[in-house]
Amino acid sequence: MQAIWKGVVSFGLVSIPVALYNAARKEELKLRMVRRQDLSPISYKRVADVDGQEVPWDQIVKAYEYDKGEFVPLDEEDFKRARAEGVQSINITDFVPEKEIDPLYYNKGYYLQPEKGGTHAYALLRDALVESQVVGIAKVVIRSKQHLAALRPSGSLLMLELLHFQNDIVDRAGLKAPTEVISNRKEMDLAKALISSMVTQWEPGRYKDDYGSALLEIIEEKMKAGEKAGVKRPPPARVPGNVVDVVEMLEKSLRGATSRANPKARKPPQKKAA
Repeated sequence: MQAIWKGVVSFGLVSIPVALYNAARKEELKLRMVRRQDLSPISYKRVADVDGQEVPWDQIVKAYEYDKGEFVPLDEEDFKRARAEGVQSINITDFVPEKEIDPLYYNKGYYLQPEKGGTHAYALLRDALVESQVVGIAKVVIRSKQHLAALRPSGSLLMLELLHFQNDIVDRAGLKAPTEVISNRKEMDLAKALISSMVTQWEPGRYKDDYGSALLEIIEEKMKAGEKAGVKRPPPARVPGNVVDVVEMLEKSLRGATSRANPKARKPPQKKAA
């Protein structure tokens, strides 16, 4: 595995040399755009709006549009000046309880591995975070972009979790959430019983990319059939309309869930005799 970044983690006067590694990868089918009649691949050209002329890479620069059609160009020196400080450091400025961070803020995770000379301080920080039950909040520059991040223990390693900045989060004020309070005890008992019947141990290997697998199967079938034939699949389940009888739906769901999990599983709560 190749490190994507090397630098130091610092808190107070302590500096720990570390290397950063991807903690996850997204495997997706790579699809190309082609012309239908002859399957010729489609290419995209970089053209200037003003005259439609193709622009070579060495003539392209980045610019900030401060007003409609008005730009300020930026060159590599400008980017270097902006990231002059902190490029090779993860400077922890605060420690906060992890439970106080809304999962909405989490973006992407990386493994942190100690480099030569940093194993003792690395282990000390890791174990201190575990015992203190907090995470370190820091800023880090990765691939020319500054990120907010949380440094947290994960087993024997430290993880660097990139976080969204506050102004990246979309305001939810305009969304309408139900304000009613559920007072029907039977509905609540059935809902809790259904949830309880579906509780299991977290086993991430159980969950697969069904869409990707199905699409790959269709591609393989079309290749075997000379590209013409497709795979017939049942239509997707119809999205139900408004559920009128919640209790009936919960009871049916609970019966199905308990029979799948355990034929001898407990039955849904029965109404007490008057």
